[in-house]
Formats: sequence, structure tokens, C-alpha cells
Amino acid sequence: MTDLTSLTIADARYKLRAKEFSAADLTEAFIGNVAGGDALNAWCEKTPDLAREQAKAADARLAAGEAPSLCGIPLGIKDLFCTKGIRSQAGSNILEDFKPPYESTVTSNLWADGAVMLGKLSMDEFAMGSSNETACYGPVVNPWRRRGDETKLTPGGSSGGSSAALAACMAMATTGTDTGGSIRQPAAFTGTVGLKPTWGRVSRWGIVAFASSLDQAGPFTRTVRDAAIMLQAMASVDEKDSTSADIPVPDYEAALTGDVKGKRIGIPKEYTVDGMSAEITKFWEEGAEYLRAQGAEIVEISLPHTKYALPAYYIVSPAECSSNLARYDGVRYGKRAQLSQGDGITELYEKSRAEGFGDEVKRRIMIGTYVLSAGYYDAYYTQAQKVRRLINRDFEQAFEKVDAILTPTTPSPAFGLGEKSDPLEMYLQDIFTVTVNMAGLPGISVPAGLSSDGLPLGLQLIGKAFGEEDLLNTAYALETALEFSATPEKWW
Repeated sequence: MTDLTSLTIADARYKLRAKEFSAADLTEAFIGNVAGGDALNAWCEKTPDLAREQAKAADARLAAGEAPSLCGIPLGIKDLFCTKGIRSQAGSNILEDFKPPYESTVTSNLWADGAVMLGKLSMDEFAMGSSNETACYGPVVNPWRRRGDETKLTPGGSSGGSSAALAACMAMATTGTDTGGSIRQPAAFTGTVGLKPTWGRVSRWGIVAFASSLDQAGPFTRTVRDAAIMLQAMASVDEKDSTSADIPVPDYEAALTGDVKGKRIGIPKEYTVDGMSAEITKFWEEGAEYLRAQGAEIVEISLPHTKYALPAYYIVSPAECSSNLARYDGVRYGKRAQLSQGDGITELYEKSRAEGFGDEVKRRIMIGTYVLSAGYYDAYYTQAQKVRRLINRDFEQAFEKVDAILTPTTPSPAFGLGEKSDPLEMYLQDIFTVTVNMAGLPGISVPAGLSSDGLPLGLQLIGKAFGEEDLLNTAYALETALEFSATPEKWW
């Protein structure tokens, strides 16, 4: 690991402009780390030649004095983002060797801003999972370990490759997507910053769909400032995505004053749940006190429909997954199974989907198909949408009283690969994060400290819709007070 690979985007940007090193130097340092990190299984596609080509172009822009914020910054891209001519298969065998003839809007924005692509990062299949164990590439391993214990831990999911690569200094920042916590939970498990923007703030065009009313792309970074820089580049209105918001993208980095005097921070009483780690409760209380010490007012609030969020989410998201994944049938999209003599179109669909999809994806498709079926639609899907509206109203009423909401990100630190075999137990990992997606709000996870086992724990801040400027500033104040600087001890 070189000194260059431990820099933040903000530091590297300054040093690149000061000509302390070149984009080519920076890229080579990261290419070396990527090559030496196979034990983590974070990368599903490496693109060193493309990275060198992009770094050369970035150096030309730097020399010309026309360099935007991400010029020369090496990134890793979640496998859910379509990248032109580069394998993009959403962690699934059904999209085996799919090379899109187009580029997603988010990655187009990043390349236009001068960023360098190191490769594609592993993920749970179609973003369905909380531990990165459902990927067709095999599980990703967290670079963090418990003290004195060599058990392989999850980096979280579904964006586990993105969080692991960043924590292991194999990229300066990475992209992820968040449908129910898939940026914030992995960030908490790896001691990184994970930002889920407001639904509609970042275009979803060219990102393989899981649940369209919940999916949102966002960045993983080392610091809140870097998250602001990344969001600035990723966010845009997009005519190809009718759900992207036609709202100007503000200067998020300029909003980072760290001044939270007079801000009201809500603490929801419903987020104290059975089985939550006492250490997480302690960090949550300390985080609130840090903000109070900086002039914020801490206010207890109620989000009364929180207890219904998880069951409602696991009706809405499988329903949308069932609809979105219907196109992968071996004819229109996806792997085509070999047929036996006498097989027809029905057998082609059945065999292609059975061979192409993994167990978790099949489980969610079956649940989604069931809740959308005649006779059950009103009993399940319609009721879940009513609950969703109530959750949204809870937040609207809370934000009449407070400017941001502080909660834990996860109920526990990272767990061992294979430790949670019960799907319901795995789904409970999303208990603090799904409400944000159900309401379409922005949320950010900031590393709070280490557990007694030496593992990272995170705190989540939730903001008002399209209020990322204020949210990032509050997170910046919290980050400054927490002073988290721990890194995993290298073993890979």
C-alpha cells in the first residue's frame, strides 16, 4: 500500500494541480493495489489499460488548466452500472458476459469530470442481499477482522465490493446503489462514508433495475467532503430518466461549513430496538452529545410507523423486482438455456430463469409475483403502499420540527460470512435504513468508532428531500467531532 492510495479525493485533487505527482502516477499506485487484493474478491472486472488511457487524458486536461474536480481520480464502479463495452452483469449468471453498447448516465458524468475507471466491483445478485454472498462471483471479504480472529467477515451488501475496495485502498472512491440500505450498511461495516441521495437526485438510466421506486445511486468515500465532491459529479437531471428531478445541482462542497448552531437534530424513540448492540447505543448517544456541544439542539421525535417499514419494504421491493426481472427470459434478455427435444417456449423461459437466477433472486421474484397476483394484490401490495404513505407522512411531520434525524446505521457490526443463513435474520439488517428509501429521502452513514472487537460502527443522518447540502454539512460536523481515522490492518 502506497501513500498515494491513502489520500482523499480533496487532497489528491490539490496535489495533482500542484504537480506533486501525475494522474498516471496515482493510477499506477491503485492498479498495483487492485492487483494485490484478490483475497478480498472485490473486483469482478479489472480495466488497467482503460485506466491508464483515462489517466493520460486527465494529465492533458490538468496541464491545460481545464481540470474538473474528479480529474485523474481513480474510481471503482459497482457492477450494476452499465459501462460501454465492459462486462456489466449485475452479479448474475443470467447476464453472463453482457457488454452494454451504452454508458449509464452516472458513469458518463464521472468520465466527463475526468475520473479514471479501475474496474467493476462485485455485488449481491441484482442488488438483492445484505452480505454480498449472493454474487455469482462468490462472496466478497471485508478487509476488517475482529481482533485476534481470522474469521472472514462480510463487507455488507449489496454494494459489498464497493465498500471493501474503498476500505482496502483499492480505489479513491466507488459507486454504489441503495434500495433498502445497500450503500449505508456496507459503509458502516467498513468504516467508510456512504451517501444515499434523495430519490430522483441522481439518474437511474443505465443502472440495472431492482425496485425502481426505491433504487438510488450514490458514492462511497473516505470523508464527507469527498462524498460532496462525488455527488456533485454524479447528480444531474436526465431526459432519459423521467423520474430524475429537474432541480439545479448545488455546490455541495461549498456548503461544508461545519456550523450546526441552532440546528435541531431529531432522535427517534422507535429506533431503540431489542438486540441492538450496546456499543452502537453508546456511539449514538455520544454522536448526539457531540452535535449538542457544537450548538445543535437535540429533540426526541416519534416515527410511529417505523415498525411496519421492514415488512412493507419486503412487499414493495419484491413486487417491483418481479416486474423488472420479467424481461430476463432467455429471449429478450439474458442467458438462453439449452432445450431438450420437444421443449417449447414455456420450457425455454423456465429453464433459462432457473439456470440464470440465484436462490435469493428466485425467492424475491416468487414473493413479488405472489403479492401482485389476483386475489392478493389488495391484501398485500395495496396495503404496503398505504403503509409507505404513512411512513412518508411521519417524516414530513418530523421535519416540521427538526432539520435532520440521527440514528444508528446498523444493529450490529459486520458478521461472519455464512453466519446468517436465515433470510429473515438477514433482512433485519436493513431495519434502520429501509424507511429512508420508502420515503425517498437522503441518508448518509458516517463511521462512529470501533466495537470492542475492533470493527467499525456507523451513525446515520437522515435529511429532508433534496436537502443534501444541509445533510452533508451536518454529517461534516459530526465527522469532525467523531475523529474516526482507523484503518484495517492489512492481511490480504
